[in-house]
Formats: sequence, structure tokens, C-alpha cells
Amino acid sequence: MNMVSLGSRSFQGRPVAAGRSGTIAALDVGSSKISCFIAKIEPGRMSNGHAPVRVIGIGHQVSRGIRAGAIVDMDAAEEAIRVAVDASERMAGVTIREVVVGFSGAEPKSQTVGVRASITGGEVSDGDLSRLIHHAQANFQPEGRDVMHAIPTNYSVDGSRGVRDPRGMFGEKLGVEVHMVSVLRGPLRNLELCIERCHLSVAGIAVSPYASGLACLVEDEMDLGVAMIDMGGGTTSLAIFFEGAMVYCDSVSIGGNHITNDIARGLSTPLAHAERMKTLYGSALASPSDEREMIDVPQVGESDTDSANHIPRSMLTGIIQPRLEETFELVRDRMEASGYGRLAGRRVVLTGGAAQLNGARELAARMLDKQVRVGQPMRITGLAEATGGPAFSTCAGLLSYSQISPLEAAGAEDDAGQAAATGHFRRFGRWLKENF
Repeated sequence: MNMVSLGSRSFQGRPVAAGRSGTIAALDVGSSKISCFIAKIEPGRMSNGHAPVRVIGIGHQVSRGIRAGAIVDMDAAEEAIRVAVDASERMAGVTIREVVVGFSGAEPKSQTVGVRASITGGEVSDGDLSRLIHHAQANFQPEGRDVMHAIPTNYSVDGSRGVRDPRGMFGEKLGVEVHMVSVLRGPLRNLELCIERCHLSVAGIAVSPYASGLACLVEDEMDLGVAMIDMGGGTTSLAIFFEGAMVYCDSVSIGGNHITNDIARGLSTPLAHAERMKTLYGSALASPSDEREMIDVPQVGESDTDSANHIPRSMLTGIIQPRLEETFELVRDRMEASGYGRLAGRRVVLTGGAAQLNGARELAARMLDKQVRVGQPMRITGLAEATGGPAFSTCAGLLSYSQISPLEAAGAEDDAGQAAATGHFRRFGRWLKENF
């Protein structure tokens, strides 16, 4: 979807009118779990211009049929989505028909498109901005890919760059640089089809690190520059924010599930026990007591507890640390190669389930040579302690994302000649109008 970030001073979206309320639903389709939040839009307005959001229904389910963020078994994925949505509906006492979806697969790719156009009437209006961004979309048609986001990052009026909000300004020529995020068409279509098989409509789709950034970042971080790293089960996603907007995103196909598989193979233990060991005893950094602390490791195919191996905790750390080092090295290389790494400054925020691993923050700080904190959802009430941590950042961020009404979506319904990808924009525009 075309979105301007939560921290943008220029476009914070069109907030819900005071006294209005509605229900929104977010669905995060990940490789390790599928989660669904149903929330109530409360009357009033927060300091960022958005209405308060209170979660009234929560459902989550272990993922099936999804690998590296992409659907590989339609039936299994459909069943898992149905279970998560049903649990959230039962808790909320409502039935949902539309969801805003978080997506971590399909190889997101960032490109910047610059366009210029004459200003009608001399004063910049919302219509001028909408037409200009549509023009940028029309001139960007990547082969085999669909546009997920079209985010204006920099405006110019009569050649004067660095304009944050040109509305109301006078001039003859208006220019804009639009950050286009595209994904592979096949995986995106499969995701939409799977959700439709669950008798749900897709109101909007966001890449996971963008949604996580909306949930976890404070406005100063977005303005000054920050790298958002979302460590999921099948992928680790990256988004760089600067001057209030997401200016770059990427992903690598390594996540927490790869660590679990490494443990299972390295210690010949079942996957379920490998996941348990990672959660209870895993660490990204060694400690002096690791050699003395022993862990029981059941063996694959053995039911007798006497057959379990006894290993020092240092052996487990020796499996986890190299995989995390590889992950952070790949992310660092992507940031440096993109040319946007310098915009992130020295600030990194980790989130996602794998970010909760003991020592992950310290290892990231060492590998990336930056200040690192672990982020979790903010600005949303109603989350229990178990569902308010980093593992649920994307789902929480989708609730914030759903409130941001972009200029692009507002005018997309009038442009019947847009490519098929803009169907996302038209649907989202209609959904915003109907709900808010």
C-alpha cells in the first residue's frame, strides 16, 4: 500500500474524526506464526494525529505451509490462518470481513522514482500531490513485480528541494521523489488467494519491517535516521527511516527457524526440543558459566529419557552465534551496498521473535557497530504481556498502518487505467472511507 510513515510531519494521514469509532483487523502471516489482532478505534486523538487503538481480540497459531515468508502449501496455510482469525473473533465477539496484512516474503525491492509536473492554479493542493504520485506509479512498472508501497520522501517547488509539505505553497513546477517498494507478483497473489479462501478481503498489505517500524519507533528516531531490523522466523527484514519516511527496505532469507534447524541437526534432537532449548537456554554470546551448565538433549527417534545426551551450554551457544553473526553480516552488507546505510546514522532497533534471544542485541551492536535497542509495540492498549513483545510488532504496527490514509489511495478510485497492482490502492481507499 502507498503509505507515509507514522513519524512524518508532512503527512501523518487523515486522522479519524473525533467521536467516530470503528473496528480494524490486522493479520501477520509469518513463517513461524500467524497472528491476528482485532482492535477498536477509540474516540479522540493522540499527539501523532491518530485515534487511540485498543486491542479487543487476539489470536495466534503456529505457521504451516509457509516458508521464507511465502506460501508453499495453500491448504495448510489456509487452515492456520482460519484458526488464528477464529480465535481473535471469539475473543473480540465480532466477525471480521477485511484484514490489513503484513507480508515478509517475495523479495522486496526498493527503487526511487522522481517526477515533475506543473501546478494547477499556482497553489499546491492535495489533488496536485495525488496526480504527481499517480504519475510516478504509472512510470514505474517493474517486470514480474507489484508495487506494495509508494512513499513520497522529498518534494521540490520550482527546483527548491527539501520541502517537507508543499501544500499551500505557490509555484509553477512541483517535483517529488517517490520510494517504490515492489515484490514478486507470484507470492503476493498466492497470499491474497489464500486469505480470500478464508472468506476475508484484503484491505491493504504492508511489508513487515515497515509495519514494525510504525509500532516500535519513536518520532525522533524516524526523523534523525534509524535502521529497523525485523528478525522473523523465515526472513530477517530491514527498513531504513529518515526524515519521517521509510527510504529503503530489503530482506534476507535467514531467520529464527534456521537457528532451530541448526540446533536440531547439530545435536540430533527433535525440532520441537530444539526450539525449546533455543528459547530456554539459547544465547548469542558465551558466558563463563557455559562450560559448567549442562543441558539434557533428547535424541531423534529415542523415547527413553536415559538415552538423552548431556551437553554443556557452550555447545548450544556455539551453534547459535555463527548463524546470528551471518545474519547481521548480510544485513550490514545490504545496508552498505544500498547507499542508504549512512542515513540510518548510528541507531538500530531490533524486533521480531528472534530479537528476544539472549545476547542478540549485544551481538548486533558489535557486528553493526551501532547503538542497538530491542523494540516492542507502543501506542496501542489492550495487549497482554505475552502478546505485547517484539514477536508481535508487525501485527501491532498494521493497526497503526491502517489509520494512515494516503493521498494516493484517496484518488486511486478515479484512475481506471492503472495497472492491476493499483487494485491494492483502490481497495484500501474504499476501506478507509467505509470504516472511518
